[in-house]
Parts: sequence; structure tokens; C-alpha cells
Amino acid sequence: VQLQASGGGLVQAGGSLRLSCTTSVGTFGYSPVGWFRRAQGKEQEFVAVINRSGGSSTYYADSVKGRFALSRDNAKNTVTLEMNNLKPEDTAVYYCAVHRGTGSYYSPSRYNYWGQGTQVTVSS
Repeated sequence: VQLQASGGGLVQAGGSLRLSCTTSVGTFGYSPVGWFRRAQGKEQEFVAVINRSGGSSTYYADSVKGRFALSRDNAKNTVTLEMNNLKPEDTAVYYCAVHRGTGSYYSPSRYNYWGQGTQVTVSS
């Protein structure tokens, strides 16, 4: 499976961005798909994850809860991260990844396929 993340960019604080994750090779199948981010000089951080069924089967980091929304279109093999009310501390490279199917959603080691990342920069 090869993932492609897109949609990053530069936005002012309070603005919105929509990130998309699709596959160029293979499909998500029944696997949960998550987003992580890495800010410069910081460790990789869990952002959100969505199960195949979508809807209520989504989990968010406390830092983004209420501002970010994850959705999934299995027919189009696309996962979308809607980011609203962005803050400067959201600035990071965002990565989508496919979960192995077992283990914690919050640990990067439980994801076995990763996209190349897309830069999100929020100016104050």
C-alpha cells in the first residue's frame, strides 16, 4: 500500500484546512487509518484515527478534539481530516498511516504504511 497525503499549506490562526489521504497502490481495506504530526524539534504526535465504519468510530487527541474532524469514503479509498480553528501550535508535517489492525491506535509503531507527509503552517 502506498499512501499520498495532500492538502497542507499556510493559513492564519483561526483558519481551516482539509487534508486528504489516498492510496496510489492498494487500498485501505478494513484497516483503521490514522493521522500523526511532527512539529520541528518535537516527537511524532497522534492526531486522530478512524475505523473502517467511520462515524462514531473516530478518536482524537485532546489537543485537536472539537476542532478536527475525520471522515472516510471507503468507495473512494479516501480519508479526510478537516481542521478548523487552527492554532500556531498545529504547525507540523502531517502524516497519514494505515493501522496494523491490532494494538494501540496512539502508537506510531502500530502503523505499517505511511504517506510522505504534508506541511501545515499556521501563522499567528
